Amino acid sequence: MGTSSTSHFPLDPASASALAATGLEYALVDPDGDGFDPFLRSVARGFLDEEPSADQVESARESLRARRLTGVFDRAGVAPDAPVATVDSWSSELTVSPGRSLPLWAISAVTVAPTHRRRGIATALLTGELRTAAAAGYALAGLTVTEATIYGRWGFSPAAWASDVVVDTRRARWTGPQAPGRLDFVSPSSLPERLSEVHERIRVRRPGAVPGWEGRWRGLAGLLPDAKDGKKVRAVAYRDTDGVQRGILVYTLEEGEQYVAHELQVRALFADGDEALAALWRFALEHDLVGRVKAELQPAVPPVQWMVADRRAVAATLTDHHWLRVLDVPGALASREYSAPLDVVIGVDDPLGFADGVWSLRIGEDRTAVVERTDAEPEVRMSVNALASLLLGGVRATELAVAGLIAGEPATLGAIDGAFAPAAAPLLDIWY
Repeated sequence: MGTSSTSHFPLDPASASALAATGLEYALVDPDGDGFDPFLRSVARGFLDEEPSADQVESARESLRARRLTGVFDRAGVAPDAPVATVDSWSSELTVSPGRSLPLWAISAVTVAPTHRRRGIATALLTGELRTAAAAGYALAGLTVTEATIYGRWGFSPAAWASDVVVDTRRARWTGPQAPGRLDFVSPSSLPERLSEVHERIRVRRPGAVPGWEGRWRGLAGLLPDAKDGKKVRAVAYRDTDGVQRGILVYTLEEGEQYVAHELQVRALFADGDEALAALWRFALEHDLVGRVKAELQPAVPPVQWMVADRRAVAATLTDHHWLRVLDVPGALASREYSAPLDVVIGVDDPLGFADGVWSLRIGEDRTAVVERTDAEPEVRMSVNALASLLLGGVRATELAVAGLIAGEPATLGAIDGAFAPAAAPLLDIWY
């Protein structure tokens, strides 16, 4: 499943009214209209990027044509057609357990100009997105974040973690598997198709993953207009003994303090299977004249640390990466497969009302869930934020209880942990 158009959904009237009361206009932006250029420039300003060139604007227009682009406009300003706040949303898909997925209202490009802070704009934008998604029948909304202190107030919470990995290759002698296939350099022009092919196979098996899109793959390949490091991009593909492409590594090289100690920066490392993973990591760690390898968006516990003689040569910095927001409790909880039976009554506190209530969760021997609203007394109580973090099994209820985010008897929390344990650790391996 790729990106589906959401541009036909109307603007949220409550947000429109709230913004109008402060003299601001809430409006959709047509990707094919004249308003797209100032919209993209406002997004670039919000993320401290350079002003986009004309070629970059046209490339982004093509990539975002199916998106729902929303701006907040101050028509009394000196640039009335340039939004003072932006958001970009679309219909995506979240893998909730291997082979099972759920439609996801994906949110990106959330910006508010520093000239218009503390006027309720972000609240209007985010609650407007959530109300629109809920009305359209989405059980979940999601986003990736640059700052971890912002989105919790609207019920988002981290559900999948990733590691930024740095490997000192001078200490990391390879001790991992010997892959029987072959590696070949491949051209940057072939990368969008290669990346899409491998990623689509692996993302349906990894909880927390979402599909990529052409613009994302072209960006990783350095093929976007005016890409600063586009000419530095190199890539190798791994094929198994049957000649099937099973992995792709995209990287650049930066000269270090010494010529024999370059830094290899991984832009993408997608592996369909253990053989491909080992082959690509070995290539990176044993690359000529490389003293350090850096890779972000790797698993929380990166497998490469088990493939080298000195595991302390691998430094992994954990970060929250994929934040989810539950809008429909039955729809979200019934979407995934579980690891053990469970029968529990959960009370969810949601100040925005979407998930608020008491819910009966029954997981049978077939590992599927039936979720219903109930008048029974909750055995466990949690915020909607905590529920989002629990959903994919990437965090344990007993851990959240220690932090005071869930209340319940230890035995009940332990049973939740057993049922929610994931078949694979949740991971989102791209930005969106």
